[in-house]
Amino acid sequence: MIDGDTTETPPSAAPATDPVPAEAAAAPAAKASPITPVVDLRGLRKTFGDKIAVDGVDLAVYPGEFFAFLGPNGAGKSTTIKMAAAMLRPTAGLARVFGIDVSVHPLEVKRRIGVLPEEVQLYERLTPLETLELHGSLHGLRKDEIVKRSAELLDLLELATAERRKMIVDFSMGMRKKVALACALLHAPRLLFLDEPFNGIDAVTTRAIKDVLSAAVQRGVTIFFSSHILEQVERLCTRIGVIDRGRLRALGDLPELRVAAGLAADASLEDVFVALVGGERGANRSLGFLG
Repeated sequence: MIDGDTTETPPSAAPATDPVPAEAAAAPAAKASPITPVVDLRGLRKTFGDKIAVDGVDLAVYPGEFFAFLGPNGAGKSTTIKMAAAMLRPTAGLARVFGIDVSVHPLEVKRRIGVLPEEVQLYERLTPLETLELHGSLHGLRKDEIVKRSAELLDLLELATAERRKMIVDFSMGMRKKVALACALLHAPRLLFLDEPFNGIDAVTTRAIKDVLSAAVQRGVTIFFSSHILEQVERLCTRIGVIDRGRLRALGDLPELRVAAGLAADASLEDVFVALVGGERGANRSLGFLG
């Protein structure tokens, strides 16, 4: 599918179980679909002064999808994710999550989602356990439930017991991402927004995070994530959107993207991605002084 067309039949998946507030139900209905999108972006646009960061993105993500959002640096990926996650107000257009308008009811949206931003920001003078306790209390979890879930999450993410009482200021990027992902999962959201979750971390931590995310999808969680590691995307994701210069260039599973890019049925995602975003811009360039 090309240029933001989201009218395709959605992939089969279990319907979301999160209740929708009455005020959200009163909002204008989206285009009829057998399954209601978990994330529904319509004409989404964001400008910063004269710069157009996101230019009329139409995109739907359905329950239980592992959805990848790809694009070159500066293409508008992080800006789109921030708008969908109620972290940034759109200049124009509509973003709904679980049927809720994120501009009208941002707190309702934030209660229902987990977010791992590209730039992990944690309270550095807290330990992982203290960080999770704070995060859980903000979501209204009981103390005993926070303790139980924190232990399970940190075990699953392979954060050593000795590290759990150290201050985060002493942590590597990989360890910080483990803590941030634990925070995103602690309140059991049905939708995760993950911006470059594998960027700058080692293979062991990548494997731990990948296993946790795959297990979450198997339990019906929807994941919307961006990554530059295309091999991971090819292995993990059920559907892919490609954005370039603020516009959605293609949307679909890998075979559909191959067709959109005009490539053979065995083309890799890397080849497809480069073709879709105009990889010829960097073709046949070299540095003479390197011989």
